[in-house]
Amino acid sequence: MLVMCHTRELAYQIKNEYARFAKYMPDVKTSVFYGGTPIAKDIELLANKDQHPHIVVATPGRLNALVRDKKLRLGNVKQFVLDECDKMLDQIGKRFVPLICTRIMLILYRYAP
Repeated sequence: MLVMCHTRELAYQIKNEYARFAKYMPDVKTSVFYGGTPIAKDIELLANKDQHPHIVVATPGRLNALVRDKKLRLGNVKQFVLDECDKMLDQIGKRFVPLICTRIMLILYRYAP
């Protein structure tokens, strides 16, 4: 599952909610990726098969960087949530938001049953 939201605070809140639900499912892992932190830590987490998250919560900038650098593959995404999409699309300066959404939708369409 991939959840994209417009601020790191919101991303962290959403990750905490998923973690709260996942405490009853110990095999489900949740991670949050947002700018302002070292990307190397995110890449290391995604490269580790034991820690690789089932639920990814990310902001558009960090998500774009991870996908662009081929550190996060979107081919296995089964659900895509665009949280507060109106606020993301209002931010005209972030031109990659529509780009990353289009990329995700095309991948989901390709792998849909």
